[in-house]
Amino acid sequence: MYNIGMNRILTLYHGSRQEVGKPVYGQGKRNNDYGLGFYCTMDIELAREWSAADPDGDGFVNEYRLDETGLEVLDLDQRDILTWISILLDNRTFLMKGQLAAAALEYLRENFLIDYSGYDAIFGWRADDSYFAFAEDFLNGALSIQALGRAMRLGNLGMQYVLKREKAFSRIEYRGAFRVDAKEYHAKRMRRDREARDSYLYGGRFTLDRDDLFITDIMRKGIKRDDPRIR
Repeated sequence: MYNIGMNRILTLYHGSRQEVGKPVYGQGKRNNDYGLGFYCTMDIELAREWSAADPDGDGFVNEYRLDETGLEVLDLDQRDILTWISILLDNRTFLMKGQLAAAALEYLRENFLIDYSGYDAIFGWRADDSYFAFAEDFLNGALSIQALGRAMRLGNLGMQYVLKREKAFSRIEYRGAFRVDAKEYHAKRMRRDREARDSYLYGGRFTLDRDDLFITDIMRKGIKRDDPRIR
């Protein structure tokens, strides 16, 4: 638990192929997990791994100080998991395997997507390859929401803190950067992802409890946000 949005001074890390002395509002990719923004983590080891997406050529971990005072921060760790998926659906492309997934996409957008445009920053899961695959399995009816929740805790793939609005960018202070051995940390990154997938595949993926809810159940029962059955 990070106690996000509690008027604290945070230390954030951004892993990349270069030094980023001053994050610039309005730059970046629009199809990231939570849309356009500057993506960081509070875990320095994860930042090292994220800087090593390519084993060729060292990366950098950039360190920052952020004063959260007065910032509106959306903490997705305190929301139901379908709110997280609906925001991903709003920004990224999922592999839809037929009519069920297409219907699920529309249902989640209509009933779980919140207006997150007014938040200065967002704290939530990082949809690395494994987590993204788990979410796709749920949308395609192969995974219950309970199993999805368990899968999201596998491998310790990490949370991310994303600066979204200009107010948050104005509060971030660069503290320096250090080089990362890409070969060493690319291997660690791949191992972490592989361990999450192995735990998912061989650690009870198909275990089914009587009260488990699949996306078909959620749509058929008309379950919406704040329903205790999905918490």
